[in-house]
Amino acid sequence: MGLKGMEILLIMGVLLLLFGSTRLPQLGSALGSAIRNFKRGFGGEDAPEEKKQAGTLSSSTTVEKDVSSRTGSQQG
Repeated sequence: MGLKGMEILLIMGVLLLLFGSTRLPQLGSALGSAIRNFKRGFGGEDAPEEKKQAGTLSSSTTVEKDVSSRTGSQQG
C-alpha cells in the first residue's frame, strides 16, 4: 500500500506548481536541517563539531612534523 512511482511524480508536480522551482531547493534544505537538528536533540548528540576538531588536531601535528622535517632538510 505504499506510494507508487506515478503517485510520487504527481505529488512532485503539485509541489512544483505550488512553490516554484526556485523555492523548492530552499524548502528541501530547510527540511533536511530541521530533521538533522531534531535527531541531534532527541539523541542527545550535542556537538558533532568537537569530533571533527579532534580529528583535525591530531592530523595537524603530523602535518607540523612533515613541515618541520622538510624545512630542516631544505635549509641544510
